[in-house]
Amino acid sequence: MGRSLAAAFPICRDTFAEADAALGEPLSTLCFDGPDDRLMLTENTQPAILAMSTAVARLAVSRGLRPAFAAGHSLGEYSAHVAAGTLSFADALRTVRRRGRYMQEAVPVGEGAMAAILGLDVEGVARACAEAAEGQVVTPANLNAPGQIVIAGHTAAVARAGERAKALGAKRAIPLAVSAPFHCSLMKPAEERLAPELRALQAHDPAIPVVANVDAQPKRMAADAIDALVRQVSSPVRWEEVVRRLIADGATTFVELGPGAVLAGLIKKIDRSVPVFSVEDGSGLAALETALDASERSE
Repeated sequence: MGRSLAAAFPICRDTFAEADAALGEPLSTLCFDGPDDRLMLTENTQPAILAMSTAVARLAVSRGLRPAFAAGHSLGEYSAHVAAGTLSFADALRTVRRRGRYMQEAVPVGEGAMAAILGLDVEGVARACAEAAEGQVVTPANLNAPGQIVIAGHTAAVARAGERAKALGAKRAIPLAVSAPFHCSLMKPAEERLAPELRALQAHDPAIPVVANVDAQPKRMAADAIDALVRQVSSPVRWEEVVRRLIADGATTFVELGPGAVLAGLIKKIDRSVPVFSVEDGSGLAALETALDASERSE
C-alpha cells in the first residue's frame, strides 16, 4: 500500500517518512511490504490508512485540487481533520495508534462482533437489534447507505439480530472480519481512555467545514471537532446522513482520497446524480484531472 505513490511522487514519499518519524518506527515498510498479519492489527491499520490517505490528499492539493468540505468514515474523520488543518499529521498518527489499541482492548477477543445487514431499512434493523438483544448489546453501528447497515455488539446478540433481520425482510446478514465491535456502547471504555488525550491535543479551527460522523453536522470550531471525535468512538457512523448533508450544503463532486473505493461505492448508492472519483495512485489522479476542468478544481 502506497509503494508506487512514494516511488513516483516526492510529496508522498516525504509524507511516509514523516509518519515514520512521528511514530518512531518504519510504518512505511509495513505499508509497502507487510507482513499482512501485522498490518491488519488495528493499532497498525489505523495509522497506516491515515498515512496513505494523507499522502494522497497532499498530492491532490499539490496538483490544484481545492476542497470546499471534508468528511471521513470512522478513522477517515481523522484524515479529514488533518487535511482541514484541525490536527497535525504527527498528532493524528499517534492518536489513532492509541485509538486502535484502546478499541481492541475494550472487548476481549471473541466477545464482540459486527455484521452487515443488506436490504433492510434503519427502522427494521433497529427493531431486529432490540428484539434480539436479550440483555446484551447489539445496535446499528454504521448507517452506510440505503439498504446497507452494519450492526455491532456482543457476538451472540449480533448473530441473533442477523437472523431476526432476515426474518423481517433483510436479504442477507454478513458477519464481518473485524477485531472488535466498533461504534457501539461496548466501546465506552475506549472512548473514556481516548477522550483526555484528544482534548489535550493542540487543535485549530478547521480551514474548511468537516462534517462529523456522530451527528452529520459541519464542524467549524476546534472544540466542536474534538468533541465529535471523542463521541464517535462509541456512537454510530451516520455516513448516509453525512453525504446528504454535504450535498445539501453545496457539494457537487466527491473525491475519495486513500486506499480503495469503498466510500465511492456508498456515495453512489446514496445519490447517483453526483460525480464520484477515487484516488489512491497516479492513474486515479490523472483520471480525476482529466474529468475536472480548471473551474471545478478551484471550487
